[in-house]
Amino acid sequence: MSLHTNTLKQLSTELKSKSVSSVELTRHFLDRIEKFDGDLNSFVTVTKDHALAQAKQADELIAKGKAGPLTGIPISQKDIFCTEGIKTSCGSKMLDNFISPYNATVVEKFNQAGAVMLGKLNMDEFAMGSSNETSFYGPVSNPWNTDCVPGGSSGGSAASVAARLTPASTGTDTGGSIRQPASLCGITGLKPTYGRVSRYGMIAFASSLDQAGPITQTAEDAALMLNAMAGFDAKDSTSVEKDVPDYTADLANNLKGLKIGLPKEYFGGGLDSDVGDVINAAVDQYKKLGAEVVDIELPNSGLSVPAYYVVAPAECSSNLSRFDGVRFGYRCEDPVDLEDLYKRSRSEGFGPEVKRRIMIGAYALSAGYYDAYYLKAQKVRHLISDDFKKAFEKVDVIMGPTSPNVAFNKGERSDDPIAMYLSDIYTIATNLAGLPGMSVPAGFANNMPVGLQIIGNYFGESRLLNVAHQFQMNTDWHTLMPDVFK
Repeated sequence: MSLHTNTLKQLSTELKSKSVSSVELTRHFLDRIEKFDGDLNSFVTVTKDHALAQAKQADELIAKGKAGPLTGIPISQKDIFCTEGIKTSCGSKMLDNFISPYNATVVEKFNQAGAVMLGKLNMDEFAMGSSNETSFYGPVSNPWNTDCVPGGSSGGSAASVAARLTPASTGTDTGGSIRQPASLCGITGLKPTYGRVSRYGMIAFASSLDQAGPITQTAEDAALMLNAMAGFDAKDSTSVEKDVPDYTADLANNLKGLKIGLPKEYFGGGLDSDVGDVINAAVDQYKKLGAEVVDIELPNSGLSVPAYYVVAPAECSSNLSRFDGVRFGYRCEDPVDLEDLYKRSRSEGFGPEVKRRIMIGAYALSAGYYDAYYLKAQKVRHLISDDFKKAFEKVDVIMGPTSPNVAFNKGERSDDPIAMYLSDIYTIATNLAGLPGMSVPAGFANNMPVGLQIIGNYFGESRLLNVAHQFQMNTDWHTLMPDVFK
């Protein structure tokens, strides 16, 4: 078995037994990035010297017997997390020249855990997109078929893990941006409960929805990553002050008596029948493991897309107003006055999708429209949240498809924003409600991966990871990778 096919757990064991050093492991992955990423475009920045320096320090810790579970293991960061002294672009022209003066809390936590950062990963511009085609650095390709999109906005994170260019990566999920690309690339992605992972130093898109999480090969690896990422942070006012359990502790629990809710709304029109067949087969596997299936309803879930596309653009129009060409980021040449500086810096620095969402958001928040749009969307958000609360009175987890279809061709939906927005129809509701959710590989349709979505109750990540891990102990979908990258 090659080093790059090993899980984080396996790599950790090999490092501790000294059968491989962190420097050797880091070089192996840096070589793979150099060899294969030309076909994928998953990295914006490769931090070779930085990574090798971290690997050398990790080897010293391992030699002293001071290693933790992630010490010496290479990972990669979505380019939305600020990294001190290293470019943090957010996939945009606006921040193409931005060198962060500090680390995001997530980055700092991985540094403290002894992990090695291989580089910064490509993403949709300011995390706005479902296909990773809006990046200033060009689209990312899906490793299973490079003519197809990897999903977005964490497309670089998902593609790099699926092609085993990095053992694991971080992503962010505002409306499905960890789970949807994980589904389309055939890997495991976890969006934790809102407030479980600090947002400090994570460039904001929609502050009440954004949440960071891990993208990995397996649920066990996701648990190891979340152990490092989760926790209260006084620098983030939305961070929840709650003890962090050991997310690996309950992985081995059996699933006898587990109650799985299947929402009828997730299995109706709009779902590709081949994708539906894969999801039903995955649910049948859970029945064999002792779980009980309960039919449930989420009556307001159909309103999640319109509610989201009022709330998220409203928050983004507010958050992105800081990019004005004055203090940092892109600045137009030779502005004639302050107004010209603002107008041209923004019109030249932002891409079409970001401009579209800023305009929608500014309109929804404007005088005379706030009550009609934003306030109404927030009321719908409460209804969606209440639907989940009622469902979790009857069931332990909710399951369904992560995406209504498999990865589509690049350019296929570029001219149709509504079709693109509907890619996230099954994932958005969990963000509006602040719930944890994950996607695990469940099979293939039309030779492309299909993800099973598992949604848990608030701070129920341990149960989610247990449910996913038991599925992966009885299937091998998560072990498969595209032949061309082996």
